[in-house]
Amino acid sequence: MKERIVLTVSQANSYIKRIFDENIYLCDLLLKGEISNFKAHSSGHMYMSLKDDKGVIRAVMFRSAAAKLSFRPENGMKVIAGGRISVYERDGQYQMYIETMQPDGVGALHIAFEQLKEKLNAEGLFAAEHKKPLPRFPKRVGVITAQTGAAIRDILNILSRRFPYAEVILYPVLVQGENAAASIAGAIEYMDSKKLADVLIVGRGGGSIEDLWAFNEEIVARAIYACETPIVSAVGHEVDFTISDFVADLRAPTPSAAAELTVPVQSDIINTIEYKKAQLCGAVLNNIKKLRVELGHMTDKQPMRNPQLRINDERLGLDQSLRNLERAYKAVLKSKEKELAVRASRLDGLSPLGVLGRGFAVVKNGETILKSVKQAKSGDRLGVTLKDGEICAIVE
Repeated sequence: MKERIVLTVSQANSYIKRIFDENIYLCDLLLKGEISNFKAHSSGHMYMSLKDDKGVIRAVMFRSAAAKLSFRPENGMKVIAGGRISVYERDGQYQMYIETMQPDGVGALHIAFEQLKEKLNAEGLFAAEHKKPLPRFPKRVGVITAQTGAAIRDILNILSRRFPYAEVILYPVLVQGENAAASIAGAIEYMDSKKLADVLIVGRGGGSIEDLWAFNEEIVARAIYACETPIVSAVGHEVDFTISDFVADLRAPTPSAAAELTVPVQSDIINTIEYKKAQLCGAVLNNIKKLRVELGHMTDKQPMRNPQLRINDERLGLDQSLRNLERAYKAVLKSKEKELAVRASRLDGLSPLGVLGRGFAVVKNGETILKSVKQAKSGDRLGVTLKDGEICAIVE
């Protein structure tokens, strides 16, 4: 008769755990199922069950792994979880230790986008009554975007061509990567608190959903909502939509369109002034003609009083008033043209491209703009942006 082994409960659990841990199929696998009994603990750990129509298995995702998720797991969500199945020795229960998780059939970023959109919409961040009107004639336009790239070039070109009277203030930020959202939110808060502009353009050029993701972050959405300065969101191409677009006071399909929506056309303003001037001059002339007719009738009706001298004086006075009015309009137009020329000159002086044209350069180490020699070390490969292009340099 075979002799039986006597084990304690803990020894049995430990032995079973080793069997699980040494199994090549259970130590690294993907498990497909539906989330149930989900609980997000205050410690950051996530506890749940994964089930299908015939079975269920307990699972845990520790804080370090859960922090890397781009979406929020929910009951009923179908997922593919990666990790290992092992035994929790104290309770003698086997469970899955999840290291990675992705939605089954729908992208994680898409789910994160829809979840945040639903949350912020419920809080009223997209409500029309919170949208602020843009100023009709902004004196200062703030632009929050990358310092280099097509977006800033297009914005500066259109603003200077349409309305050179406006001063442009660029606040360079990161528009892609891990720290981009904080960079954008910080720029919005700073420019708004200092009242540096009458309207802000916030955005970047096109890219994938991953490239544009900084504008889907909650920190950026709340910074836009809290901003007292009107904001135009200008992210990506016409087909791209971000959370920032829904919160902003106005959504532009592209950065170029944002510049067009922000300022009027100078030539249209001048044409309007000329038209109003012509209308006013015509009205004055009609009144003069009317008064001359009335004076003529007075002369015919009262020939004995001989009012001709008074009539002549009134005519001279009216003619002089008309000449004075014309001179005043010419002086106003000349003053406005001179002021527009000064503003255009200031805009050119503030342009980043203008600064580069005076012999300066922008030195970057990867995505970081260098402000001190301490930020570079021997052997680093640097990018140097000049007015007509870029060169690479190695630090010796």
